[in-house]
This record gives sequence, structure tokens and C-alpha cells, in this order.
Amino acid sequence: MAAARYVRNEQLSTIKPNYPGNKMIGSEYCNGEELYEPSFSTVIRWQLSENPQKEEKKADTWVPEVVDCTAFLQSQEDGLVWLGHASFLLRIEATTLLFDPVLFSSLGLRRRHPLPCRPEDLTNIDFLLISHGHRDHLDEQSVKLLARQNPQMRVFGPLGMSKLVRGMARQLPVQEAGWWQQFTIDWEYMGWENLGQPPFELFYLPASHWHRRGLFDLNTVLWGSFLIRTPDGRTIYFAGDTSMADHFEQIEKQFGPLDIALFPIGAYKPAFMMHMSHTNPHEAAKAVNILRAGHVVPMHYGTFDLSDEPASEPLRELQMVANGQMLRGELHAPAVGEVLRWQDWE
Repeated sequence: MAAARYVRNEQLSTIKPNYPGNKMIGSEYCNGEELYEPSFSTVIRWQLSENPQKEEKKADTWVPEVVDCTAFLQSQEDGLVWLGHASFLLRIEATTLLFDPVLFSSLGLRRRHPLPCRPEDLTNIDFLLISHGHRDHLDEQSVKLLARQNPQMRVFGPLGMSKLVRGMARQLPVQEAGWWQQFTIDWEYMGWENLGQPPFELFYLPASHWHRRGLFDLNTVLWGSFLIRTPDGRTIYFAGDTSMADHFEQIEKQFGPLDIALFPIGAYKPAFMMHMSHTNPHEAAKAVNILRAGHVVPMHYGTFDLSDEPASEPLRELQMVANGQMLRGELHAPAVGEVLRWQDWE
């Protein structure tokens, strides 16, 4: 086995004391300290096994409600909009960020509901944030369209992401970070007038996951989560794709109670296939409680058929947890396209 080494972007600051960087063995990033390599035999076992909820899933035709968000896109108002699955548009003081864009259906990924706007309406995007390289979070057609429509756009993502993104849109500038690193944002380039106090800081943080887009690129691109912190100390956390691990305790220790957590709740059955990739609704509730999140916005459900649970189950289960007073924060389950006025939340 190849010798282990630790890597990071040496041009960025590392915020966690004594953190050596992300561990790599050969060309693969480790999932923390351990190398995690999903097995094709597990996929085959999944395909050959019988789903005990097969009939229930077939009968469950629920899809999220969709409302048009075009007026918000054309405004300069602050707000948060879920575009479906793990795609969010966030505006902070007239700065617009887009997370994990998947705007179209593709092979094996058919949208179960429409986008809440025309793809052509996604203009004036300042920052494109990509948590990792899986196709349900990073779509080539979407990146190409966004690059054409937003020539000023800057991309922020994990170590190894530059080559992947520039293979889709060569002109896009990409800044890479390892876990526990703070991105450097050129606010003067952005035309931000109050240079003494930019609208937010941006950090790349851990997630428990893995990477693969093809046959020969296993774990060659890192995965992780994002945290945004405003000058008044408010925090918005985008968890990306993750399973349960100890990074939630570490994040809470580093940043204290979080204000808003955008957190995945779907694609968790069968557990033998999914437990190292995703959190189920009960695990998600435990994770956001560990983070002491004041507000919880669920994602990663309802848009694509990725797993064995019925479509409505993830949100229904999380609502049961919240109704049972076992969710520390306030649950916000928006329609796709609904504008959440996060800036007004206590």
C-alpha cells in the first residue's frame, strides 16, 4: 500500500489548531483517517435483494410542491430558495450563492418535479459552491449553462475539484480547499464597497462520504460541507452528502451553536448500502441536535429516485421527530421555489 500523506491548500488558512490536512493514500482521499472504498458487490447485493417496501414505494407518488421563484431571482432581496434535492440559492446582502446545482434530468437521474424557474433565469450568480463530485450534486450540463450565463461567477469546492469543473467549463476560476480551511474571497473584485466588513466568511468543513464519477476516479476528489458566517456571527451550514460521524461534534466545538443547517434526510435504504453515504431522518435529527442548530431546512429528498424508501417517508419521519419535541431547532420544510426569509429568523 502507498504511504499516507496529508494535503491541503497551502495558500489558505487552516482554522482548526494542529490539523495536518486531509489524509491521502496513493491517489485517494481518506474519509477522515480511514480509506473508504464502496464495493460493487454491495451494489449487486442491493439490485438482487427484494425491497420490503416495494409496493408502498410504488404507490407513493408524493412530490414536493413547486412554486415559481422567478420574481425573487430578479430581485436583490436576501433569502434562501430550495431548487430541489441539494440545490439551494442563497442571497446575502446582494451576493448570490448557488449550492450543488443539478438543474436537469440526466441518465439515471430523472427529476420527479420541475425546476421552480427557467434555467435561463439563473443569472447574476456570484459564487458556485460544490460540496463534492457525485452526479446528483455536480451536473455537467448545469455547470456549462451557469458558466455561460454568469461570466463573473467564481467556484469554491474541495481539493481535486478544479480539474473536474474545468473539464466542463474551462473558463471558470476554481478555488479548492481542504477540511477546516477558510476560502479567500476577492471582495474588491466583487465590487463590495465596505471592504472593512465583507458580508460573510466561507469555510470548507468535513463530511463522511466518498467520491466517484467513473470507473477509475475513486476518491480522487475530496468531499465536504460548507459554513458561512456573517459579521454579526450568524452561521449557515450546508452539510452536503454525509453519513453519521464525529465531525458534527467537531464543527459545533469550533463554531458553537449553528443558526441554520441545510441537512440531507433522504436516500438511506437499504441501510447496508447507504449507511456510509447518507443520514436517515433520525440520524439527521441527531446530527443537527449535536450541532445545536436553531433552524433546520431538510434537503436531498423528493427530487430523484435514488433508493428504496418511499418518496414521502424522509420528510414524514423528520416531521414526526419534530412533532415529538425531539428536534432542538425549528423545522422549515419549504416548497421547491419557496423563498425563506432566513435573515428574519430569530
